Amino acid sequence: MSQLPAIEEVADASRTLGLGAGAAELHGGLCGWLAGGGEDTPGWLAKVLADDAVPAPAPGSALDRLRQASAVQLGDGEFSFELLLGDEGMPLRERAQALFDWCRGFLGGFGLAAGAQPPLSEEGAEALQDLARLAGASVQDIDEDEEEDEAALSELEEFVRVAVLLLHGDCVLGPRHRRSLN
Repeated sequence: MSQLPAIEEVADASRTLGLGAGAAELHGGLCGWLAGGGEDTPGWLAKVLADDAVPAPAPGSALDRLRQASAVQLGDGEFSFELLLGDEGMPLRERAQALFDWCRGFLGGFGLAAGAQPPLSEEGAEALQDLARLAGASVQDIDEDEEEDEAALSELEEFVRVAVLLLHGDCVLGPRHRRSLN
């Protein structure tokens, strides 16, 4: 099961629980948690939000399916990992903001799981710094050349996707591989 639920389902679930985080930010937080070595657990939401009062998502719910699909995507060797940002039909400005929100969520989840000194390669450390820059970015006025902006956003999305896979490799796959060799 590696298909992410629709962004609308995740957003509705977040609103219903009164979480105060959008779908993109929640997915980023979950992916940060998993990439940083956090446990793939049904109670992920409380861990990612650092609030033990948040209940575990119901089995089969949008948030539970989000966890399951994200864990599978991060762990598969086929690079099927996707960002939950919304579809191409959304205005460019909203998709760009969703990417920045996703990165903000990712940094929070990653920091909670990986701690202050994660076992990062040089490339991983650079990728994390770049994600931090994106997390701090804001959407500027969209220029007249929307086609160029679309291409730039697409490149940023692909960069984030690859950066997350790299960090997951450094913090989860690398240590798991080293343990299996011993």
